[in-house]
Amino acid sequence: MPIPHEILAVARPSNTVVIAYGKGKCLYGVRQRIGCRYIDGRHLPVNGPTIGHILMGRYVPLEAEAMPSVAQSPVDLKDWADIALSDSVFCSILIDLECIYAKDDAMKIYCIAVLRVCSAGIKDYELEDGYETSFLSEIHPGVALSRNTVSSFLNNLGRNCSRIAVFMKRRADAVGMDDHVLVDGTLKSNESKVNSLSDFSRKAATKGTRDISLLYAFDLEKMEPICSKCFPGNMLDQTSYEAFISENGIVRGVIVADKGFPEKAADEYFAKHPSLHFLNPIKRNSKLIASLKLQEFTSMLPGYDGVTCKKVWCEEQRRWLYAFRDSRRASKEEHDWLLHARKHDTYDFAVFSARQREFGTVVLESDLDLAPEVIFKMYERRWEIEIVMRYYKSACEFDETRVQDDYSVIGSEFCDFLATVLTFRLIHAFDKAGVLETMNYGKAMSILKRAKKARLPGQDWKLLRINPSHERVLQSLGLLPQPEAVPMRKRGRPRKQHV
Repeated sequence: MPIPHEILAVARPSNTVVIAYGKGKCLYGVRQRIGCRYIDGRHLPVNGPTIGHILMGRYVPLEAEAMPSVAQSPVDLKDWADIALSDSVFCSILIDLECIYAKDDAMKIYCIAVLRVCSAGIKDYELEDGYETSFLSEIHPGVALSRNTVSSFLNNLGRNCSRIAVFMKRRADAVGMDDHVLVDGTLKSNESKVNSLSDFSRKAATKGTRDISLLYAFDLEKMEPICSKCFPGNMLDQTSYEAFISENGIVRGVIVADKGFPEKAADEYFAKHPSLHFLNPIKRNSKLIASLKLQEFTSMLPGYDGVTCKKVWCEEQRRWLYAFRDSRRASKEEHDWLLHARKHDTYDFAVFSARQREFGTVVLESDLDLAPEVIFKMYERRWEIEIVMRYYKSACEFDETRVQDDYSVIGSEFCDFLATVLTFRLIHAFDKAGVLETMNYGKAMSILKRAKKARLPGQDWKLLRINPSHERVLQSLGLLPQPEAVPMRKRGRPRKQHV
């Protein structure tokens, strides 16, 4: 039975068709066209669901069309404070990324790094949900972070590793002559069998897992990482030392390294760049210590209680040697040694007396002629960074990689590097506001996580009621305005003196 012309003439959405149904075919529904099929050389249309009806001469959409389902409704309660603070201290990185990557790609990298810090341990397939339920989707809307999108994006990010190298080199170029650069390495578990970076490291006997080796450079003045690079887990630090500093273009400052990074591993590079200096510890069994009598400390270290020192010029090595002994550290090392010997029944007086002179000592080599207290302060600061980096790996759950092939590992580690930069900037913001005087980093982040904003019908986003002590933390960080000072009441007239 044909559809009446007056029914077909009713205005309705495009790409729709009118169908007749019911007894006598006197009712008319509107169905959506969703495509076509090619059958026997003909294109036949494919009808989709019913989206409305024609009633009393006009098109009436379905109620479901007028009111979306709960699953399709926007999120009206979102994490706010942690995202707002992160974006305020980290937005300069987005500008740096946009100098190298397309805006959409730079935004993806930026959002992945922010979410990995604000939602510790978040998996890649959870990024989209974390983005939608946080204020990041309000500050930077329209970023695609679905599971498949992130997976392919990290792989493509690693394939374009030359851009990562350019980004790292730009940061290394900002290192000044007076800056002190800490170079260190860390191992991250990676059990993948399809990438060349996963291998058994020196800690395989205790960890029982394959690793990748991650080297990073840290600016002790700015208190944040400069650059990083992935190496196979079985590669020694001294093997990758020169490749790391040369590829990242570190040509100025003082490199403060660990025992795994001896200067001789990159002596040619240091010789080519006279503006680059080194400060490294030497092993306690080095023959130089005995030949130069470095354990015969000649003076007290100014500004430090219980620390003795000695400074010697080594003509053979053409460098200065600085020896220090911290009495408190020596006491702790002696206690730990005796505790281990008692536990394993290995105490030997001859061994103990030989080791006793080494407890609490460190000997540093450098091409700089500086006061011992300056050298000691430079090396002491590296231990502060070590502690923070260890906490960072456990707090953000970055002690293992969650991707498989080489390209994805490189891309994911680049996002982790940016997340590390954000972490230290947050620590600096907490320290500047005095927050860390009463709580640790984890507690401060949990307070920020509790500060959420909600959007009620017809109203803008509003902060939910929070604990007054938490509100003061947000005020100290500049996320909320400071309360107005209450003016002091004027003093009244003095009391009458009764005679």
